[in-house]
Amino acid sequence: MLTTGGCPKTALSIKDALEALEGRWKLLILFALSTGNKRFNQLAKEVTGITDKTLSKELKSLEANKLIQRTVHATFPPTVDYSITAHGMSLENVMEALHYWGLAHRQEIIGK
Repeated sequence: MLTTGGCPKTALSIKDALEALEGRWKLLILFALSTGNKRFNQLAKEVTGITDKTLSKELKSLEANKLIQRTVHATFPPTVDYSITAHGMSLENVMEALHYWGLAHRQEIIGK
């Protein structure tokens, strides 16, 4: 079990992780990319409810945190795809744990 033991560094590391993944969409985008490379429109379809503007902003943030990679292909017109990095895949256990927690507590979460 993780304990802080009075160590502010533990709390700081959790704060840093939450800042890198903050918001409603980042983990959903990473989950979508964990199954393979995607183009912008594919991501927009898979991450239901996200606007193009928000998706663009979140992709830039994930790229800045080195969780995803953006690749521009030399085609005409240029095509761009996104992939999850090894750094991003290191969150696989976190995404899996959230998935199972959500399944186990769905009734409490949705209030039924």
